[in-house]
Amino acid sequence: MSRTCKCPSRASVFTLQPLAAATLVALFGPGQASAAENPALSVKPAADQEAQLGTVTVNARRREETSQRVPTAISVLGSETLETQRIYRVQDIQQLVPSTNVSYFHARQSSISIRGLGNNPASDGLEGSVGVYLDNVYLGRPGMAVFDLLDVDQLEVLRGPQGTLFGKNTTAGVLNITTRKPTFQREGSIQSSFGEDGYWQTQGSFSGPLTDTLAGRISAYRSEDDGYVKNVYNGDDLNGGKRQGFRTQLLFQPSETFNLRWIGEYNEEDSSNGTLALFSTGPTLNGVNRYETLAARAGATLVDGKQRKVNLDSKQQVTVFQGGTSLEANWTLPNDFTLTSISAYRWWDFTPRNDDGLNVPVYYNAGVSVRDKQYSQEIRLASPKDDVFDYVLGAYYFKQDLDNQLAYQYGPQADVWSATPGGALANITSLSDGHIDTDSYALFGQGTWHLTDRLDFTAGIRGTYEEKSAWITRDTPVGGAAVTGGAAAARQGRAGAYDSGDLNQYSFSPSGLLSLSYQFTDDVLGYASVSHGEKSGGVNLSVGAAPTAGTDSLIVGTERINNTEVGVKSTLLDRRLLLNANLFWADVHGYQANVYDQVNRVQYLANAGSVRSRGLELEATALPITGLTVSLNGSWNDVRYTDYKDAPCAPEVSFATGAASCDLTGHQVVGASKYIANLNTQYKWQVDEQIEPYVTASYAWRSRAVGTLDDSEFGQIPSYAIVNLSGGVRLNQDNGVLDLSLWVKNAGDKTYFTSLWNSANGGYSGVLGTPRTVGATARYDF
Repeated sequence: MSRTCKCPSRASVFTLQPLAAATLVALFGPGQASAAENPALSVKPAADQEAQLGTVTVNARRREETSQRVPTAISVLGSETLETQRIYRVQDIQQLVPSTNVSYFHARQSSISIRGLGNNPASDGLEGSVGVYLDNVYLGRPGMAVFDLLDVDQLEVLRGPQGTLFGKNTTAGVLNITTRKPTFQREGSIQSSFGEDGYWQTQGSFSGPLTDTLAGRISAYRSEDDGYVKNVYNGDDLNGGKRQGFRTQLLFQPSETFNLRWIGEYNEEDSSNGTLALFSTGPTLNGVNRYETLAARAGATLVDGKQRKVNLDSKQQVTVFQGGTSLEANWTLPNDFTLTSISAYRWWDFTPRNDDGLNVPVYYNAGVSVRDKQYSQEIRLASPKDDVFDYVLGAYYFKQDLDNQLAYQYGPQADVWSATPGGALANITSLSDGHIDTDSYALFGQGTWHLTDRLDFTAGIRGTYEEKSAWITRDTPVGGAAVTGGAAAARQGRAGAYDSGDLNQYSFSPSGLLSLSYQFTDDVLGYASVSHGEKSGGVNLSVGAAPTAGTDSLIVGTERINNTEVGVKSTLLDRRLLLNANLFWADVHGYQANVYDQVNRVQYLANAGSVRSRGLELEATALPITGLTVSLNGSWNDVRYTDYKDAPCAPEVSFATGAASCDLTGHQVVGASKYIANLNTQYKWQVDEQIEPYVTASYAWRSRAVGTLDDSEFGQIPSYAIVNLSGGVRLNQDNGVLDLSLWVKNAGDKTYFTSLWNSANGGYSGVLGTPRTVGATARYDF
């Protein structure tokens, strides 16, 4: 039986629509708000600005409250922090928050893990362990957040299970991104940066009233860079490219009791991201290194990836087109109840072209293209906050319709590199199609009893029911020579026709929370909580080992977590010191993690037994002297398998013994650094009322991490530290503030790998971090 992938045709639209300038003039007119009209634009004396730490408002419990009164572990990054530290991508936030890792290969193979949980990218058939929300809309693919952070107001990183208040159930945590809303006062900003390796970025945002009850906002960006990995085969630079996009918004606010916010956005990317550099050729057994031997036999010349070099004979390219729209309505009902409705639609198209990593034609092109559409509807009712008991109730619906296609175009050296009989794979083309429909329904609620003026008890519950239907097919390979015997068997196993039939999964996933918090003083909060979270399973949308292992190997089971946490939040020394700390212990069953199949040479997701995550997290922000802000955070996170007896073996074991599975019980979980420390500082001073110079410095360090699931000694990511520096001056103008700065990222020019991947024949390749980059930025807020 053959099915056709419902992948739409693709035509490049890589030109940002030239409507920004005309639209801005039409919407907001030529006028500008002066500093006198908008006092926030004026440069204030540092002594007045930073006598005390400001209050940070969050929406973590689906109502506005100060972050220091929320009894859960949460890190908040405001727009000023993101701008000061030059953080423009989601994958860089790990330099500012504890217990967080962002694994980025390209937009499809990216993931966020918190407390060592959630490092499971590239599975199209289920969602991530860490939920990503953009303006209250859940993003079904982590890659939907891989664009420049445009006009962001605030980022919140919530650690631990989140399900009793957020739309989608997650087991590891939430990244909540909030962008700036339209304003009824004219304001805007424009920023341009340039740096080494052809780096150039421009962003602009403008907002203002259209009528007395309607305001609009439009934001746009364009970024490009040449790349920082040299391809010695042709001299090209890789891991660079272009990104651009825009967001438009309308805010209708006819009264104090109702508002309606519409958002429409579009983003695109054309890059060579996804370039893997050789990290290790794996084990040498009895004087033979399989990776090096077969590479030489195929005629390949290897280069050391640690020199930021690759040797690729075919094209490396990724294109992404995505967009979406949402409509959020808020009503203030009688007795101060609040009703919220959020309706959203998003689409995401991803197309890769991947090289085999060698400078000989093992395959000309490989990769998985994805076409994804999602719809969601959330309704929440929040009670007034001042009663003895307050609560939030909600209902959520999520639908996803996803198609993918895996393409392999093998070259004449495929059999040599794959160690298959001659003619089995050479010069054939193999296509696989996958499809999955997801329907998710949930009811959730959370209430807080104010037992005394200082003691609160919180309880939350959630029930999620999901239906998933899928199928996977692989066409008969085309091309190549006629083969018989062992070559025919090898071709059938690696590229032969396959049809999974209809695959269905039905699951009910409960979540719950119990929490006690006590306000010891107005500035010190203590809390303790226990929570349970579940995330449904899914289907691997690639054939993998299914022809021999059966269709059950395609099914991924539910991931379940029990989490216990105690913590304290304090604001001390007349609000000049913020000090938060917490201890946590989590047990995970059915942990979903990436597995590499050495025989079929494919990566897929499976349930990796049971995991324990325990640790300590610290966050501190201090104002030791006028104008100086120091932020320090860190974590100790011990994440290990407590039961994983049928794990894949490291190549030094499987090549030596032929073992098909190994016991990794007690081993460290992939991608989880045991120690993380981040230090960020800013010092600014006032020359006069018009001039404010400043300097910033940041230091981000993380200890060694296991690179791949098999925990091979040849796949360990070494510890590394990154230093970023900047300096500049803010100038108060008649109509706004001009900010001019110089900066350097990775000032020590550290060569480091952010993630590793299994390669064929026991080797390991990885994603290189960016080298030292010097640049300058000019920003004007008006």
